[in-house]
Amino acid sequence: MSKRVAIIGAGCSGLAAIKCCVDEGLEPTCFEQSDGIGGLWRFTETVEEDRASIYKSVFTNTSKEMMCYSDFPMPEDFPVYLHHSKILEYLHLYVEHFNLSKYIHFQTKVCSVKQHPDFATTGKWDVEIQNGGKREMDVFDAVIVCNGHYNDPYLPLDCFPGLSQFKGRHMHSRLYKTCEEYRGKSVLVVGTGNSAGDISVELSHIAKQVYLSTRHGSWVVSRISHGGFPIDMTMSRRYTMMIKNFLPRGLAAKINEKIMSSWFHHSNLGLEPEFRLKHPIVNDYLPSQILQGSIKVKPSIKSFSETSVTFEDGTVAEVDEVIFATGYSSTFPFLDDDIIKLNNNDVSLYKFVFPIYLEKPTLVFLGLVQPLGPIMPTVEIQARWATRVFKGAAQLPSAKKMETHCIKSKDRNNKWFGVGRTQVLQTHYIDYINDISMEIGIQPNTIYLFLTDPRLAWQVFFGPCTPYQLRLRGPGKWSGARNAILTQWDRTIKPTRTRVLHKHSESWNIKTLLVIGSLLTAMWFSRQRQNLLQL
Repeated sequence: MSKRVAIIGAGCSGLAAIKCCVDEGLEPTCFEQSDGIGGLWRFTETVEEDRASIYKSVFTNTSKEMMCYSDFPMPEDFPVYLHHSKILEYLHLYVEHFNLSKYIHFQTKVCSVKQHPDFATTGKWDVEIQNGGKREMDVFDAVIVCNGHYNDPYLPLDCFPGLSQFKGRHMHSRLYKTCEEYRGKSVLVVGTGNSAGDISVELSHIAKQVYLSTRHGSWVVSRISHGGFPIDMTMSRRYTMMIKNFLPRGLAAKINEKIMSSWFHHSNLGLEPEFRLKHPIVNDYLPSQILQGSIKVKPSIKSFSETSVTFEDGTVAEVDEVIFATGYSSTFPFLDDDIIKLNNNDVSLYKFVFPIYLEKPTLVFLGLVQPLGPIMPTVEIQARWATRVFKGAAQLPSAKKMETHCIKSKDRNNKWFGVGRTQVLQTHYIDYINDISMEIGIQPNTIYLFLTDPRLAWQVFFGPCTPYQLRLRGPGKWSGARNAILTQWDRTIKPTRTRVLHKHSESWNIKTLLVIGSLLTAMWFSRQRQNLLQL
C-alpha cells in the first residue's frame, strides 16, 4: 500500500510536490484554500487573506529557461522574461501535461497538523482540514508544507518614530496593486528589495516625486547582459561557481563588486551597499529614473511628522503616502511551536528542508529558501529529495550531523550575504542544487560527459546551469534532457527575433568571390616571387 502524503498549497512548490509524489509511487493529496492553482503567481485585483499578493505589473527576474521545471521546458514562443499571467499559464500547462488536477482539493484550508499518537513509531500526522463550514480529520504518512513565505507582511512600525502622527496613508507593499491612485503625489518607498525597486520605478512615471529610503543600499543589475542575452543565463554557470568557491572570500568580494559596478557606479546614485557580497536586485529602469530625478535615494528614516519625513542625514521631505517594502515573516499557523520554531525567519532545517530534531523525517518544507537564482527548479529538487526520503530510497544523517551541517551552512551564508532577517534564507543557487543533487544521485558527472559526450559536457559546464541538467542521470532521468540543453539558446532567442533580415544570396556570393579572388591573387604573387628568386 502506497504512503499517503498531505501537501499544503498548490503554488509552484505544491505542484512540484504532487508530481514528485506520483513519480515515486506515493499517494498525494493537495489542499489549496483558494479556488485555483498558482499561489504567489495567481494575481487578484484585491488582497486575499492568508494568500501571497503581487502587483499587476510584476515580471520575472529570472529567464524562462532558468526558472522552468527540469522536465518541462516553457513553450518556445513565451517571452524570455515573463509577466505573472504567463507564469500562471505555464503552471496550468504543467498541471494538464502531468494530469495533476485530480490530486488537488480547492477551497480547503488546513487548520492544524499534529503528530499522530503513534508518531514515534510510524511518523504519521493528523491533519485537520476545513471546506466551507465542515471540518474533517485525516491521517497521513507524511506532510509537505508549501504555503510559502510571502503571506505575513513584516511591518516594524515601532522602528519609525512619529509614524502614528503621520496624516497620510501608510501601508505594506503587499497591498499595492497599481500606481494610478498615486498620480501627482509625493511617495516614500521604504526598502531596496526587488519589490521596492519595481514599485518606485512604476510610481516615478506618474507621481510628483518618489523617495526611496534604504538602510544598507543594494547592488542593482539589469535583466540584459552582453549581446542582449538574459543575465542569469550568462552569469549562472558551473565553471564560474567553481572559480568563486576556489577564490579567497576577500578576492571574491572584490571581483563581485567589480562585476556589480560594471553597469554604473552605485555610489554615484546613492545605492552602494555596505556589504560587498549583498544579494543584488534586478531592475532595468531604476538607475535612469534616479538620473532623471524622478526617484531620490535617501538614507534611513529618523522620524515622521504629520506631513513629512526626516532622514538620518537631516534632510526633510514632504510626503503624501508611504509604502513599506520591508519583506515578510515566515509563518505556519497550523503547526505547533514545539514542531517548528522561528526566530526572525531563522529556522533549523537541514538544507532548508527537513526539521532537524523530529524523530521521523516525515515533515518537510519547500520554498523556505531564497536562492541567488530561480525558485521553481529549487523547490522541485527539494521535492524530489523529500519524496525519495519518504519512500525510503534516500536516508538522512543523524540529528547531530544535520545540526553540524546547519551551523556550518549558516556561518558560510552569513559571511557571503551578511546577517539579518532577510539574509538567513539566502544561498547560492548552483551550490545549493549541487548539495541536494548529491543526496539523490542526480548531479551531472561532467568528467564522464567530456569523455562520452563533449558537446553536451561543454554546455553543462560552461553554459547556463539550466534545470534540465538535473534530469541527465539517476532517479527521475528524463530522455529529453540532452536535447533541451542543446536547444536552450534557440528557445531563448526565438521570441525576440520578430524582425529578421534576410540577407540576399547575391551579397553572400559576391563576398565569397572576393575572398576566393583575394586568395588566388595572393597565391599568384607568391608563385611569381618564387619564380623570380629561382632566376
